[in-house]
Amino acid sequence: MNPYALLDTWLETSALRPSTRAEYRREVTSWLTWCAAQRNPSVDPYSIRPEHVARWCDEEYLRPYLGELPFDGPPALAVIAAEHPEAARSHDRRITALVMYYTAARDRHLVLTPPHLHDLRSGLSRATHTPSRLDPRERAAFLGAVGAWGPADSQHHHRDQLLAYLLLDGLRPAQAVRLDIRLMTQQPDFSYDIQLPDAADGPGRNLTLDPLTGAAVHAYLPHRPTPKDGEHTLLLSRTGRPLYSRFPNELIRAIADTHPLLAQRHPAVTADTIAHTGLWDTPQEPQ
Repeated sequence: MNPYALLDTWLETSALRPSTRAEYRREVTSWLTWCAAQRNPSVDPYSIRPEHVARWCDEEYLRPYLGELPFDGPPALAVIAAEHPEAARSHDRRITALVMYYTAARDRHLVLTPPHLHDLRSGLSRATHTPSRLDPRERAAFLGAVGAWGPADSQHHHRDQLLAYLLLDGLRPAQAVRLDIRLMTQQPDFSYDIQLPDAADGPGRNLTLDPLTGAAVHAYLPHRPTPKDGEHTLLLSRTGRPLYSRFPNELIRAIADTHPLLAQRHPAVTADTIAHTGLWDTPQEPQ
């Protein structure tokens, strides 16, 4: 199936709104046109790397906002998000369109693994007001997307799933990425008693994690990277260091983008949205 036929098939069989289908068709068509124009070397849309997508974004859309700055991923996106938030939101929509397009390609066995485009997101929320909770249907869709998030999506999918559960358990994004493994005590029912980090990175008040979150902790620990000396954060990057502050938002957007109901939601699903949602029908306020 050629890339344009895939685009047609994906959009015609998707559950996306007509307006969203039109937006995504425009973005993916721009991407495929850029690929076809490349020479020495050529770019096969079914054999691409994140660097190709970064070049497309830079050359076709972001250069006017960056001036002389290089497009070097998160640092450049942070500048755009701070100085040109609407451009950052448009950029994230393009990445969402490509993520869903290549997910459709994987589902049809046209690519083995979709390109990992997480680092090409600005992490900026499309919402300008207090995040709204997911409704029960959206929460079910999100839980399904978290459960389906696997090695084809991320080399650290156990960590990513745990982060999602910590947010659903009511931790704020900044608390989740700073949780100290030394301040966690396992309980017989697979739950954990934890101390939330306070504003000064010290131990704060106590919280008991849900057994579902505890199970995610158990699944993650055998795969936890070796921490750097003196590092005790539960969630670690592949280098054994803490996750950067924008990571929860980038991850939640990436997971949400794998489900049509969540990908086209307005306001967009963010880490704060999940922290306000809760695991159950009567959610607790984020801690």
